[in-house]
Amino acid sequence: MRFRPLTVPAPPVSRLAALREIRTRLQNASSVVLTTHVNPDGDGLGSMVALATRLRNKGVEVTIVTPSRAPMSLQFLLADVPAFITDDPASSDPLERADAIAVLDTAEPQRLGGLPTHLERVGGVLIDHHPVVGDALVEPSIRDPSACATGELVFDLLSLDDCSLNCAEAEAIYVALVTDTGSFQFSNTSSRTHAIVAELIDAGVDPGAMYRALYGGYTRGKLALVSLALENLEVDPLTPIAWVALDHRALLDTGATGEDMEGLVEYPRRLKGIEVGLFFRGLSRDRTKVSLRSNDGVNVSEVAQLLGGGGHAKASGIVLDVGLDEAVRTVVEELRPHVDVLISSKEAD
Repeated sequence: MRFRPLTVPAPPVSRLAALREIRTRLQNASSVVLTTHVNPDGDGLGSMVALATRLRNKGVEVTIVTPSRAPMSLQFLLADVPAFITDDPASSDPLERADAIAVLDTAEPQRLGGLPTHLERVGGVLIDHHPVVGDALVEPSIRDPSACATGELVFDLLSLDDCSLNCAEAEAIYVALVTDTGSFQFSNTSSRTHAIVAELIDAGVDPGAMYRALYGGYTRGKLALVSLALENLEVDPLTPIAWVALDHRALLDTGATGEDMEGLVEYPRRLKGIEVGLFFRGLSRDRTKVSLRSNDGVNVSEVAQLLGGGGHAKASGIVLDVGLDEAVRTVVEELRPHVDVLISSKEAD
């Protein structure tokens, strides 16, 4: 059997026109602010840092301004790029100087804090891979759910230039891809994803070092939180739905941090026979954050949207203005019919 050389397949033709417009808009700017959604994740931060690195090498002034602070596990990405949060007085200068704002990994104005006001004044571009809901915040934009991560779209954008990725760009894109694909376990991982990763490794990415930076530092508080989560794992008696619910005192009781909550939804999701895993985090006595993860055919984004949230078909989130117990009842009851449809279809097959 003859093997083909490993190269990254060209992006869909439908992406190219928008990517070229975005490239032109950003390269013609003298000062650019990059932003992403509240509670920045690896995809949003990695995408911003990769794009910031390229633009700075072209002589464009670039600053990252986000609605909330990046988690400690991702702070290493920001070592060489000026970064502020919107309530930091120092963030006002770059926002006032900017002649373009690039919004990455979200198209929802409510997830950008006060930044949409600046976006209306300045204009800019949008790059996102979430399902398209509503009009784009700004044009030119690319909103392509077929991409495994916003980082894939940024890779395609940078690939329009006649130069190779440097190590810093490659590491940032790698973080975007590895975090948004669940370390390449989720169904959004494609052969093209792996081809991109091969190119990133050739550009200098060390997967072992990246793993240690992202996942290699559990604290005692994190382990105590995991133990508490497992103690509180429940399974719905009617449908294959499992969840963990932790009230607003969980962090105080365990000595953990908010960042340590990341990934807890994977425990109920991975339980054998379960179709949907949920994690309920009590933010206060009457406010609850919910993470939804599907293993197979349940589109949890549809359920999330019905309850005021959103996200991907297999990974979505909601914030409900109700207490923990009421949030569990509300979400599980809304999910049951969707899971029942899936079970019926499997039985029919």
